[in-house]
Amino acid sequence: MAPGNGVPGAAKELAVGASWAIRGLLVVGSAAVCYSWQPFGLPRVTAAVLGALFAALILVTEMRLRRGALGSVLGGAIGTVAGIFAALATSLLLARTSEGDATKSCLEFLSLFAFAYLGLMLGSSLGADFLEKNGRNVAVVSELRNGESLKLLDTSVLIDGRIADICEAHFMDGVLGIPQFILHELQMVADSGDTLKRQRGRRGLEILQRMQKLPHLDVRILDDAGIAAGGDVDDKLVELARSRGAKIVTNDFNLNKVATLQGIAVLNVNLLANAMKPAVLPGEPMRVLVVREGKEPNQGVAYLDDGTMVVVDGARKLIGKSVDVVVTSVHQTTAGKMIFGRVDERGATNAGEVKQAAAGTTGPVRSDLGPRGSDGPGGGRPGGTVVPERR
Repeated sequence: MAPGNGVPGAAKELAVGASWAIRGLLVVGSAAVCYSWQPFGLPRVTAAVLGALFAALILVTEMRLRRGALGSVLGGAIGTVAGIFAALATSLLLARTSEGDATKSCLEFLSLFAFAYLGLMLGSSLGADFLEKNGRNVAVVSELRNGESLKLLDTSVLIDGRIADICEAHFMDGVLGIPQFILHELQMVADSGDTLKRQRGRRGLEILQRMQKLPHLDVRILDDAGIAAGGDVDDKLVELARSRGAKIVTNDFNLNKVATLQGIAVLNVNLLANAMKPAVLPGEPMRVLVVREGKEPNQGVAYLDDGTMVVVDGARKLIGKSVDVVVTSVHQTTAGKMIFGRVDERGATNAGEVKQAAAGTTGPVRSDLGPRGSDGPGGGRPGGTVVPERR
């Protein structure tokens, strides 16, 4: 072992020994004071024992405070001071009564003990809760100052489920926060009497549990302290995002608009999905399956694999068939992207020729073909005449 390795341990032992020496001096000093002054007219030995017991009570209180949390200690101290002031006010009121001195003194001591005790216990409890709640907020704020961005998840984005895939692909960083009122709303949906709502709520809870298991993701349940208990969930979410400088992740179109108008950054999963769709240009060919009629005459409607609607002119009679389409225009709407096109006549002609070739009727058959032009009598024509061979 190196010579300097035992220095920290020796210093710690020295500090512990010094603290116990100070405690011993406290006990001896309290006993000596009571022995010299003889409070309440007690004998010197009895007074010294009383002083030692008082010092022991102080040491026990110290041990309890050492084991307690910082919030409990601070809250207990503030509560005790407030209790002493309340006892002082009670003493001033008792001084104006006509009771005897012994009764007044007794009531003053009882009020002092009672208010000091109540202040200590209530202050310890409330101080611990206050420090815990504000500690979370301070932790979030400090993380935001360190460069981490807080994103608040809406109920709709949890029920949708695509947010989990986005997180698994490492496209979402920072801290993902789920406020208590969002979790409560999700639980209410999961406990709904409607079967569809119940399934959606349970799916949202499963998505949240799946996200919490991702090792690279920091998902936290945030306390909604400072937010009004009543009101709409969207209003609470906007207020919480404004107070903490956070972004909102949602699929709700109305919430997106309201939050944007109030200057809050919004991450919309639907907009992300639309941005990730492949670009389609006018004149580009594609092959689609017509599934239903369109609103206009002679129109058919098809869908791409990503759900994009394709309106095809001239495909009303081709429902249930796959056709070649030429894109004529692309329109972006609030609901997504719509593609307009027409049936590709060249593709339809080529497809007809291929089918005709597969059936063996690629063109007209000459009637003057002899046995060399066919595999059988009559040149392969049904009902054809056999031409005798010349000699």
